[in-house]
This record gives sequence, C-alpha cells and structure tokens, in this order.
Amino acid sequence: MTVKQDCLQCGKCCERWGWGQKGVISDLLPWLESDRKDILQHVSVRLSDGRWISGSTLSRNDLPEVNRIRYWQDPDGRNIRECPFFMRSDDGKARCRIHDVKPRVCREFTPWNWENNEFYGACPACREKTP
Repeated sequence: MTVKQDCLQCGKCCERWGWGQKGVISDLLPWLESDRKDILQHVSVRLSDGRWISGSTLSRNDLPEVNRIRYWQDPDGRNIRECPFFMRSDDGKARCRIHDVKPRVCREFTPWNWENNEFYGACPACREKTP
C-alpha cells in the first residue's frame, strides 16, 4: 500500500543515497536536448558492446545502444558518494539544483513507501507516519 506523505526536505535520503543509482533513458532525453553537460558529465552509460562512456560524450544516436545508466560520477568517471546537485539552503532545507529535470529515481523515491530501515528509520517524514 502506498502512503501519501510530504517530504520534509531533511536531505537524509540525498546525502546517503547518491551514488550508483540506475537510470532510465527517459532521464537522458531532456539533458541531451538541452545540452546539459553539467548533468551528463556525472552520468556513466554502458553501451551494448560493453563499453562504459561518460554521459557528456553521449548523443541521441547512441540511445538505442544504451543498456545501463548509472548516477553519479565525477567528471573523470569515478563514482562519487553523494549527489553533485544536492545543496542546503540558508534555512537548512535540502534542495536539488536540478529539481525540474532530476532523474526518475530521485523523483519517485519515497522512503515512507520503501521499507528499508537504512532510510525509513532515519526519515523524519516516516516517523510522522509511524503509529
């Protein structure tokens, strides 16, 4: 059962769950169309021939050959342990610098519906829903 809950923007999910997430091709389309190299440089893409390439070298013609997408890496291709687009505002709230075009894995992540204690137990919004 899916629970409706508002995110309290504590940032715990983004701080702990930033690297190695699997992406989908539909995430890449707006970044490619808008030439968002600032985002694409933090993406690894495995092609059907087994090669891993940086998203910054990806073109629309490559999309049929994509068989895995991984977030987040540094521009040199090394995994990073936090999202490069995570920030805290002056009021302490977590913010996403690419909120309007953030990946599906980020848009759809709701720890109150994902019963993994690593996140569920640390999430203040989850604690509000716990009986």
